[in-house]
Amino acid sequence: MGMDAAELAHGLFRILETGDPALAADVVAADFHNRDSVVSPPACAIPGPAGVLASGAWMRSAFSDLHFPVLGVARNEGQVWVRLRMKGRHTGPFVRFRDGALDQAVPPTGREIDFEQIHVLDLRDGKVIRHEAVRDDITMLGQLGVFPPAPATAVRMLSWRLTGRATRAAGHVAKQAADAAALFHNGPLENR
Repeated sequence: MGMDAAELAHGLFRILETGDPALAADVVAADFHNRDSVVSPPACAIPGPAGVLASGAWMRSAFSDLHFPVLGVARNEGQVWVRLRMKGRHTGPFVRFRDGALDQAVPPTGREIDFEQIHVLDLRDGKVIRHEAVRDDITMLGQLGVFPPAPATAVRMLSWRLTGRATRAAGHVAKQAADAAALFHNGPLENR
């Protein structure tokens, strides 16, 4: 028996926390689309489980001890809405992309993040086929010292940009995401 809507929602966020390819194959449809992948490394836009695994690798590269405690779930026939918190510690560069290229790199601050999000998941045939999020990114950026800019954080971000560290971090993060996607495509779960 397949998972119900709430189990699929919990499963999707568990994939992001763990990078579990077997769970990704069980929860995510082959034609899955993440509407929010535009700010992620290019591999996060790959349809299906591979793109979800890439997204998880991207987030875990920036935030250790990443977890998504679910606060509430509402559902209808073909959708589930999930209210949750994103929590973790900023221990790696948080790199945002635009059109597949570096947009912004926030050097590790060691700070904790804890902010609310709402996710809308479209379902079909017992799997997640589409994702869209409403996040409180301003709170997260405030917790990282980016908005409003804390002087020390602004200086580090500028230094990273001028010295090329931001570009190197973007390349490294994009490779981690691509490697996570490739593991799914090249592994034993490919034919599931």
